Amino acid sequence: MGAGRPGASAAAAAGAGEPRKFDPKFRGPIHNRHCTDIICCVIFIVVILGYIALGVVAWVHGDPRKVIYPTDSYGQFCGQRDTLNENKTILFYFNILKCASPVVLINLQCPTTQLCVSKCPDRFATYIDVQASYRYRPDQWNYFRQFCKPGFNNPRKSVAQVLRDEDCPSMIIPSRPFLKRCFPDFSTKNGVLTVANQTTFKDGRGKTRNVTDLREAANGINNVLDARSVGMKIFEDYAISWYWILIGLFIAMMLSLLFLVLLRFTAGVLFWIFIFGVIGIIGYGIWHCYWEYDHLKGIPGSDLTVYDIGFQTDFKVYLQLRQTWLAFMIILCGVEVIIILMLIFLRNRIRIAIALLKEGSRAIGYIMSTLFYPIVTFLLIAICISYWAVTAVFLATSGEPVYKVMANQTLCKYANLTCDPETFNTTNVTKLCPGAQCTFAFYGGEGLYHKYIFIFQLANAFVFLWLVNFAIALGQCTLAGAFASYYWAYRKPADIPLWPLFSSFGRAIRYHTGSLAFGALILAIVQLIRVILEYLDHKLKGTQNSFTRFLLCCLKCCFWCLEKFLKFINRNAYIMIAIYGKNFCTSAKEAFFLLMRNVVRVAVLDKVTDFLLFLGKILVAGGVGVLAFFFFTQRIPVFAQEVPMLNYYWVPLLTVIIGSYLVAHGFFSVYAMCVDTLFLCFCEDLERNDGSTAKPYFMSASLHRILGKKKLSPKKAVG
Repeated sequence: MGAGRPGASAAAAAGAGEPRKFDPKFRGPIHNRHCTDIICCVIFIVVILGYIALGVVAWVHGDPRKVIYPTDSYGQFCGQRDTLNENKTILFYFNILKCASPVVLINLQCPTTQLCVSKCPDRFATYIDVQASYRYRPDQWNYFRQFCKPGFNNPRKSVAQVLRDEDCPSMIIPSRPFLKRCFPDFSTKNGVLTVANQTTFKDGRGKTRNVTDLREAANGINNVLDARSVGMKIFEDYAISWYWILIGLFIAMMLSLLFLVLLRFTAGVLFWIFIFGVIGIIGYGIWHCYWEYDHLKGIPGSDLTVYDIGFQTDFKVYLQLRQTWLAFMIILCGVEVIIILMLIFLRNRIRIAIALLKEGSRAIGYIMSTLFYPIVTFLLIAICISYWAVTAVFLATSGEPVYKVMANQTLCKYANLTCDPETFNTTNVTKLCPGAQCTFAFYGGEGLYHKYIFIFQLANAFVFLWLVNFAIALGQCTLAGAFASYYWAYRKPADIPLWPLFSSFGRAIRYHTGSLAFGALILAIVQLIRVILEYLDHKLKGTQNSFTRFLLCCLKCCFWCLEKFLKFINRNAYIMIAIYGKNFCTSAKEAFFLLMRNVVRVAVLDKVTDFLLFLGKILVAGGVGVLAFFFFTQRIPVFAQEVPMLNYYWVPLLTVIIGSYLVAHGFFSVYAMCVDTLFLCFCEDLERNDGSTAKPYFMSASLHRILGKKKLSPKKAVG
């Protein structure tokens, strides 16, 4: 499990901020270890067991069908299998005119009876007319009564009583299903809004109304359903284009693997290709933006501003404006200038960083299995995300139907109070608030479990963050142990363990689960606080004063900086844990002071290396993104017939670009971890050894030349 000769525990440092003393027995990652941070390990295991129990409880109480199916006024699902509504998949509103009420936005429910139907009405009709013609036109009644309450078949009942009891709607209008709900079938004729070619209709209460009233009422619901509508369209785009998205991500993975394998032999050449490739892609983007900007010149409507057209869900609308392409061009020009200036002023340090990457390439070349470890991290994070999402859905859909009084009268004192639909008509509410209804509102309950749903959701989010950070920590510690085995090998590759990655993974799990969980816990707490601050900022945006905005902004900034600092400390602490096997706090302290004693090297080499790797990620994501853009906009003639018909072509395009960047980040993170580990080991090597025969350096001859030492011991130079 150790690298090279049998190792022993490293000598203690003379002081936290002082260089480490020489230990002639030290030979890299020690194998005589003991378990660290045992208390945190026990707590972590107990929390995982509790998280599993929470998922089981949520699964017992929750019902995801509440999200999938629309719900009528009685809390029954439309279209649910093995129920009376199995063939009734669409929700029908008795009086859609009431949906213009502000109650819709408050309770997310329209204050009128809602019924599950098999199809939407296709004609204008009123209950008064249908009842009057019942004797000689029974077919009209048979059609109309399918929109009445189930079992109602008494056309002789007075109109006043029917409308009072809401046995039937006062009117029906031609409608079409939208998001499984019946909405008026609007159309425009000669610039005039119509429904079934009519501009007016009877409301069933003796009045003739204009169809614009229907538009206002329909918008009342649309304001609530707009976000869901966009979500459904995006979901449809994913359902149609998922195959091509996977192909794009596979291409990104192959490009990332190809670059990483080639880095083993041509690190310098490939990274200059990265640099000039990024410059070339941004340059093409500038040219394309200018071409679009010039092409739109003189086209009617292209000179409008984004402010003039407002918010639009169709992204194509913005692409038809010259201002949009001008803004893109200015942004890309700024990015291009910044990158070029950085390359000019950092050219010498970039050469040093490339040489350090070559050393990392040799390490990865000897331990090729490390390239595929990000797949393990990805699978662990995917499991965490899936479990969190499923648990959140089941928690959100837990509970029994809750009914509330919904009334058009804003002064009704019973409005928004809970009620019982079975006894509602026997109460005085209908007399004091005419038109009030006892309507289904949401799913909840009065039990102990339902009272703490929000706490459970918060716990679900917190444990999710903890597990994700633990999966990342496990990957960093595993890779660090493998690359440390390479660095501290006397003779490379003879002294490198047979399975360095597997051995490092075993050490991390067996001895240091508690330490990794401790580091992940600290980071998860800070991230949860950031999430809460963002939530408060969103909720208080309309009511907060200037001081509150300033205070929230300061808190968000401070915790953002704290999170970045903790990630940096944790990463280096895991490297020290992989080498020495100490607990988290001791490792974090030693890593911090070691970096502070070499702060110039950290700033010059480590950060420039991160910049180069970032350029590599941009090249992969940008290259695949350009290819996806040409494909989804049907600009590749060979594949023009294969492009799916999409609502928003930018949905799969952005998914491919972001996914490609994440794929590239996963593979390039191996290189980043390799460089960080080698750099930290190098600093340790310099403090422990002096290059003499008695205390030879473990670094290779090439790395020794890169980082400025004048000579190696004869033994090491040969090795």
